[in-house]
Amino acid sequence: MLFSMRTSQSKAAALFGLMIAQIFCAVFFVLDVIADYREAGTEAAYHLHLYVETLATFSLVFAIVFEGKFLLAMLRRQAHLEESLSNARSAVQDIMEDRFGEWGLTPSEQDIATFLIKGFSTSEIADLRGSAEGTIKTHLNSIYRKAGVRNRTEVLSLLLDCIMVTERPAA
Repeated sequence: MLFSMRTSQSKAAALFGLMIAQIFCAVFFVLDVIADYREAGTEAAYHLHLYVETLATFSLVFAIVFEGKFLLAMLRRQAHLEESLSNARSAVQDIMEDRFGEWGLTPSEQDIATFLIKGFSTSEIADLRGSAEGTIKTHLNSIYRKAGVRNRTEVLSLLLDCIMVTERPAA
């Protein structure tokens, strides 16, 4: 998640930088158009060039305004999604802690169960905890027994069921 946030922020910064460059160009072109109108001659071809240049300048200004609105909407959407993700993570963590409490898991078992839910293998959990694989297997068997399941798939299924269940109003 941190990587994607940095990537999104760098994209937003790049887009903002591009907009700054476009604003400088727009200011230059607006000043150029104003100067050209002041010096306008009577030739029809020159007026056509001036009209096209004016149209192009205003199109650039319009594009900058559109990009600014788009960038703000994108940043608001990203902030909303990050908040929603944070809330969902917190809710999942709360459900896990509730279940771990109901199952009567020790702090070590809770730690190992969390790694299990995150998808780590037994050997990876052992490495992360600085324990022997046999110790982790013993803890896993204790977790399965306390949860009333036979394996890691059933632990995940049990937690997913808790997450997916929604309260339905009585009819």
